[in-house]
Amino acid sequence: MMTSFKPEGELYGTQGNRDFLASPAGLERAMLSGSIVEGIATVCDSSLRLHVDLQCAHGILEPQEALLCRAGESRKDIAIVSRVGKPVAVRILSLEKQNGELIARLSRRLAQEDCVRQYLSALRPGDLIPAKVTHLESFGAFLDIGCGISSLLSVDCISVSRIAHPRDRLSCGMSLTVAVKATDRETGRIYATLRELLGTWEENAARFEAGQTVTGIIRSVESYGVFVELTPNLAGLAEIRSEEHAAELRAMIGKGAAVYVKSIVPERMKIKLVLIDAGNCTPAPKKLIYYIDPVTTPHLSDWVYSPSGARKLIETRFDVPV
Repeated sequence: MMTSFKPEGELYGTQGNRDFLASPAGLERAMLSGSIVEGIATVCDSSLRLHVDLQCAHGILEPQEALLCRAGESRKDIAIVSRVGKPVAVRILSLEKQNGELIARLSRRLAQEDCVRQYLSALRPGDLIPAKVTHLESFGAFLDIGCGISSLLSVDCISVSRIAHPRDRLSCGMSLTVAVKATDRETGRIYATLRELLGTWEENAARFEAGQTVTGIIRSVESYGVFVELTPNLAGLAEIRSEEHAAELRAMIGKGAAVYVKSIVPERMKIKLVLIDAGNCTPAPKKLIYYIDPVTTPHLSDWVYSPSGARKLIETRFDVPV
């Protein structure tokens, strides 16, 4: 879904934002039009005011204007302090001269209210939207989906190939395209999912063929074999020789492995591998490859990962309430 409400930082370097910040007249235009601008928060003082560099003016963001609190939420000071050194999306409330310096009174809260009212409130499950990773926890990644408003991408929705922690796939500051998984109209929370954009089993398996030797990442070790990630949405299974071998491999989870592709079995969604080397090779970076273009396909009704005729069905139905 195309939108003018971007994750914080995306607006900062644009020509429109530069024009607003270039002169007092530009800031006045932004104030009168209610436009959102971005500046860099340089200081958080002892009163929790954020001081924002607007190039031709000194911006002041009072703590009550720093963020929009959802129903039942209280303001978290860390959410203000953590903006120092980063862009903030704000609306200009007033402009005044103090001791020869132009002072801009700002509101990030109003910018976020605009984002909710004009953009986020209209989203429905299956819509594709831009996002930026803000921080990582063991259970998932928190995303900025517009003007600093947060969404949760749970670890099981990051990819089909299982990972132990979101940092195995994502990093803070990383820009993503995600799909809206669910919306909570009472709290205003939006939950995201990524795995549906990273290709079906067939799309990923088409990148490999029997007889190849390729690199992957050891993701888990079970009694019946070791799972090696070939792409974010595809893993193969290699046999292990003994329990001692399994113990050695468990110490290598997250490390690279060279594997021989023995066979590809679509009806069972299986890629059988032979472990050639483990822990001594560096796999090629597993970049996120999107198989869906949000410009041509801004909305997904459903997504089927499994090949036709497969014994197991893995799918996402966005039109069915979660």
